[in-house]
Amino acid sequence: MTNFAEEFQVASAEKAFDPGHRKIINYNIGKYNAAVERGISKFHNLENSRKKAHVIKWRVMENLDRLLPEFEANFQKKGGKVIWANDAEEANREILSIIKKANGKTVIKSKSMTTEELDLNEFLEKNQIETVESDLGEYIVQLLGQKPYHIVTPAMHLSKEDIAKLFHERFQTDIHSTPEQLTQKARELLREKYTTADIGITGGNFLIADTGSIALTENEGNARLTTTFPKIHIAVVGIEKIIPSITDLDLFWPILSSHGTGQNLTVYNTILGGPRQENETDGPEEMYVILLDNGRTNLLAKKEERQGLYCIRCGACLNACPVYKNIGGHTYETTYSGPIGSIITPSLRGVEKFKHLSYASSLCGKCSEVCPVKIEIHKMLLLNRRDAVEKGFSTTVEKWGWKGWKNAMMKRSMMDMFGGRWKNRFMKTFFKKSWGQHRALPEVEKQSFSKLWAERK
Repeated sequence: MTNFAEEFQVASAEKAFDPGHRKIINYNIGKYNAAVERGISKFHNLENSRKKAHVIKWRVMENLDRLLPEFEANFQKKGGKVIWANDAEEANREILSIIKKANGKTVIKSKSMTTEELDLNEFLEKNQIETVESDLGEYIVQLLGQKPYHIVTPAMHLSKEDIAKLFHERFQTDIHSTPEQLTQKARELLREKYTTADIGITGGNFLIADTGSIALTENEGNARLTTTFPKIHIAVVGIEKIIPSITDLDLFWPILSSHGTGQNLTVYNTILGGPRQENETDGPEEMYVILLDNGRTNLLAKKEERQGLYCIRCGACLNACPVYKNIGGHTYETTYSGPIGSIITPSLRGVEKFKHLSYASSLCGKCSEVCPVKIEIHKMLLLNRRDAVEKGFSTTVEKWGWKGWKNAMMKRSMMDMFGGRWKNRFMKTFFKKSWGQHRALPEVEKQSFSKLWAERK
């Protein structure tokens, strides 16, 4: 059984003290932060927009049992097909069934975090289905055999020199190629894939209940090509992504793009409501939407913590988090990294395995401050910690340690009993290793506070 907590500690220590890694990630996040500041400045009343988005998402979670069937009915009226998937295994099985029924051999895929939850690329490859990512960042990390580093910018951890080297090794391009030249090469490679792929697979930024449509937002146009050329389009979307009305996009599209990339709107915003109709010239012959649970109802059942489902995947909390900016995205070993990943992953993948992520935080509250839908992320982290303790997932050492600390803090006599010499010896004996090799243990005052206070008086 993989010990995710131990692996996280090792990987975090390695990344935090890697100057090259920190330089790249802080430079890239710095660029995003500057753009986002400009983007959100365009809002007449940003706080009011955030409150409105929060209330809409609250209503959605309170009415999922009504909104999801409404979406299903409206989507089916247009010839679309809806599949409900309880977990990743079921979703993968349904996708493979659709592909095999169509005798498909190749898949073109646009950027989608829900398909990352499924490990879909690996699953299809095992079943002899060629899968190609069409988003440039996703394509780069796929070539490297890696997972996305960031939920918005998959290749954020790579410099342009890293990518030039990769393309030189794989496609014999000039080692000194510019970003524009590398993009052009990727475009040449991918164009053929769009026109020859049997199946197109996407995610969905929003599910629209009253029109039975999915909304996609992107900057490269790859999702549009993915949904236009192949005969079959499969969209894999989490059940929490639903919004009541198409008019809600008036709020959610700008607030997503401004907090994600600093744009007023992303370059391409598309609404898809089923397969090609008789009077339409393009689009797929068949369209499926897979409504994915995969642990979301576990989080929905937690009344205090279901706020985590409000997330619109803008990545703002990752860019703001001092922990993420030091250790990066791959250390989390989860689909969703950073603060939002830390609060939803224990519910999606198990509290026992991933409770450690709720401690990977300074609790500074910056994540909550920047969230466009006002999720109280820092509060959710504390609630996760509470849940882990209540379910008995604390170690014996941790339990006895806190018990001893509580008893000492409740009695002044016990606090005064250990002088500074004993306190320092105790810390060096029991905390030197956990304090880390890169930090010196603080020296405790030789006298207790009460004695110092008595002398001063």
